[in-house]
Amino acid sequence: MATIPSATTTVSSSSTSSNGPTYRGPFAIMTVLFFMWGFMTVFNDILIPRFKEAFTLSYFEAMLVQFAFFGAYFVGSLVYFIISVTTGDPIARIGYKNGVVIGLLISASGSALFWPAATNVSYPLFLMALFVVGLGFAMLQIAANPYVTILGPERTAAGRLNLAQAFNSVGTTIGPLIGGYLIFQYFAKTGAHGADSVKVPYLAFCIVFLILAVIFFCIRLPHVGEGRVERGIGAMRYPHVMLGVLAIFMYVGGEVAIGSSIINFLGQKSVAGLSDIEASKYVSLFWGGMLIGRFMGAVELSEMNKINKQLFLLAIPFTAFLILWSLRGWDVVKNYLPLLALCWVLFQFGRALASRTLMIFSLTIVALLAVSIFAGGRLAMWCIVGIGLFTSIGFPSIFSLALDGIGIYKSQASSLLVMAILGGAILPAILGRIADVWSLQTSLVVPLIAYAYVAFYGWKGHKIGRQPATPTS
Repeated sequence: MATIPSATTTVSSSSTSSNGPTYRGPFAIMTVLFFMWGFMTVFNDILIPRFKEAFTLSYFEAMLVQFAFFGAYFVGSLVYFIISVTTGDPIARIGYKNGVVIGLLISASGSALFWPAATNVSYPLFLMALFVVGLGFAMLQIAANPYVTILGPERTAAGRLNLAQAFNSVGTTIGPLIGGYLIFQYFAKTGAHGADSVKVPYLAFCIVFLILAVIFFCIRLPHVGEGRVERGIGAMRYPHVMLGVLAIFMYVGGEVAIGSSIINFLGQKSVAGLSDIEASKYVSLFWGGMLIGRFMGAVELSEMNKINKQLFLLAIPFTAFLILWSLRGWDVVKNYLPLLALCWVLFQFGRALASRTLMIFSLTIVALLAVSIFAGGRLAMWCIVGIGLFTSIGFPSIFSLALDGIGIYKSQASSLLVMAILGGAILPAILGRIADVWSLQTSLVVPLIAYAYVAFYGWKGHKIGRQPATPTS
């Protein structure tokens, strides 16, 4: 019988303690990464309808875009985990900064592959390019997420990660607007194959990633919380970590399944009958809801005093309301306003607890999906679009809850959690198959089940096995 290792005796840096220092400068630098991979990831939602039309694909075949991209997260993280078990944690050896640089270089090479894929009009080559980009993002996730959690006191890790993910959501918010315009309009040449329109945008991504790699290689980042280099499967001996792995699988799978199907869902005559370019604007609103929710989550889960916290919790949705009103008009705002109000109310019920807020928000998503399945028209449309607000705090909350109290095993546990992003490959494919056989509305039962489990993790799952125990060998 093997005992769970004591995290309290193995943490090498005070930054992971409850009263450790906060590294604001390095944290600000890391938010650039979160923005970039958010901006690029959401381009997949634009590629799906583009490739579906260009290559005459079924829903299932089009969802292979997400399968290739998020499947790479699993493969990359599995390789990382095997290395950490056999030779010791790579991050502990090379440092977080070098891990980020490696991830950026891999992502740049994958982006470059889009040019020959478009030139040869090859869907399989596009999938290969997306797989390579996903490998790079896997390394970025493994390095960046735990690094953000240790750049300050552990008790505020969830708030810090929510804030970093909020910048990720800035990318996912403007990504569909820019991507929809570039791919469906600006680079869509008359008489050319539809896939040709992705060549220039992804070449630009390649250049940006190379520039960022040089910048991160040259800047100085503190080496905090890296601990000893140890072999073995220490992270897997914590039940709350393994349950968190499943929660990430379900959360990412549910979120990606919804985001991937929004354009086609809103294009159905029984829902809104929107064109692809019109629907892509609502994809932006879906991800914009995640931006709003994550900024609110960063405030709610911070150590800000109660009065300032409430002021910011009101100011963020009110500012979002004014911006939406000016950009989209009253017809959009009047439908989105009740969702903003509900989000504020639910944060009050969350009581600044990551686990409680995760449970409440996930149950709300389950309810919205149920309405979307059984209702039609504008009600179903706004239920789907509004889910972005409530899925916002899911990833950072699960991640921080799973990493809580495991000391030097944070990077290894992070590789397991990033491996679980495989859900973004599996669940959209299942949704696509159900949509082909029955209907797109019926297929929403897939993310509904996924978020039901996430609600369980916020309720009970994150507590299971948190105390030292004696798991079976």
